[in-house]
Amino acid sequence: MYLSSSRSADLASGARGGPGAQAPPPPTGRGARRVAPVVLTLGVVSLVTDVSAEMVTAVLPVYLVLGLGLSPMAFGMLDGLYNGATALSRLLGGLVADRFRQHRTVAAIGYGISAGCKLLLPAAGGVSAIGGVLAADRAGKGLRTAPRDALISMAATPAEQGRAFGVHRAMDTAGALFGPPVALAVLWVTADAYDAVFVLSFCFAAFGLLVLLLFVRDPTPGGVTTGVERGVDAAAGAGPRAGQAADRAPVRLRDAAAVLRVPGFARVCLAALVLGATTVGDAMLYLLLQRHTDLSPHLFPLLPLGTALVFLLLAVPAGGAGDRYGRGRVFLAGHVALLCGYLVLLAPLPDGALIVAIPGLLGLFYAGTDGVLMALAAPAAPAALRGGALALVQTGQAGGRALGAAGFGTAWTLYGPHTAGILAAAGLALALLAAAVLLAGGTLTPGGTRPTGPKGASR
Repeated sequence: MYLSSSRSADLASGARGGPGAQAPPPPTGRGARRVAPVVLTLGVVSLVTDVSAEMVTAVLPVYLVLGLGLSPMAFGMLDGLYNGATALSRLLGGLVADRFRQHRTVAAIGYGISAGCKLLLPAAGGVSAIGGVLAADRAGKGLRTAPRDALISMAATPAEQGRAFGVHRAMDTAGALFGPPVALAVLWVTADAYDAVFVLSFCFAAFGLLVLLLFVRDPTPGGVTTGVERGVDAAAGAGPRAGQAADRAPVRLRDAAAVLRVPGFARVCLAALVLGATTVGDAMLYLLLQRHTDLSPHLFPLLPLGTALVFLLLAVPAGGAGDRYGRGRVFLAGHVALLCGYLVLLAPLPDGALIVAIPGLLGLFYAGTDGVLMALAAPAAPAALRGGALALVQTGQAGGRALGAAGFGTAWTLYGPHTAGILAAAGLALALLAAAVLLAGGTLTPGGTRPTGPKGASR
């Protein structure tokens, strides 16, 4: 059973202590190292899918600019479309999955769309056709993300959310590390046949989809209302049995909006948005590093690989630390690592120290924020609204990061990279103070977010 089981309900409501009880301590010993089989299965799906995605990402710039003759401006436009097409589909995926209680099915549709796009890329001949394929690929990614994360959160107990997401993100990142070498090996064997890369990428994506369809099932409806769901019901003004009824009644849009009235969840959303708005994209930081160190362009692709390797090594420990010491604290600590990255780029350090420090700090940032944010937000939403709730958090964070990237690029153009770096560091420091205030209380304690009632009383 998932979160609706009696054991999960006891954990969410403080075991025998009722709604007002404190969350139980995280499990210790051998049992604390276990994760649900569905988390491992979804990790395999993400690992294989990321091999597929990173194979394409590794060769796409060369294929488009050198192979098809696109101008850098056209590629820049496509790159922006490629990274910005997920917002609406992410919300749609979460809400539809909740509405029909078909998280696995909606995730599978998203994985299927992305897989099909791998075969369409070689057939796309112009900028508009390529842009449409890339937008569809990103839409598929957005469609699957929230339902997949909802399945992970519903498979783990409230006290084990951080570790579950950490294990999944580590497996996902392993796929990102394998993708580029596989693509380069295919190009070497086939004498630069890009079509072979796309076909093999499709095969990996199709295998991941097959694993999802064969071995992942949606949570069983029904069961006991958890303490978290009772908090949501109270915040929304619903009766005491509304959580139980939600397991059977269709989820409407106004029901999904009720999760924003839960103070704990709303604070997490706002903190993610504020911090996202002061987050500079990886590419910008790598470009700043290259400018400071005169790093050879041939070594430039090693920077994201270094970041991914650190992320892979630290994702599980960071998730476990969130379960033990408070996910809000770990989430803030991840952004402190990012702030240190900003400051390192402003300091007169040797080139070697900069080249090692920036990928390492970025990897630490992602380990402390990516899965940890989902583990922080998930317990504040009932299972019936989990997909849409996580989509709201992800979209808010992505929107904030889009603003942050645009603002930093504008500051760099107007005032130069050094001044832009100072402004970014100052903005992130202020955002950290604001987020610490927003996340104070239950969101900073072990066990994650504990919602409060309508009058602010602890539930």
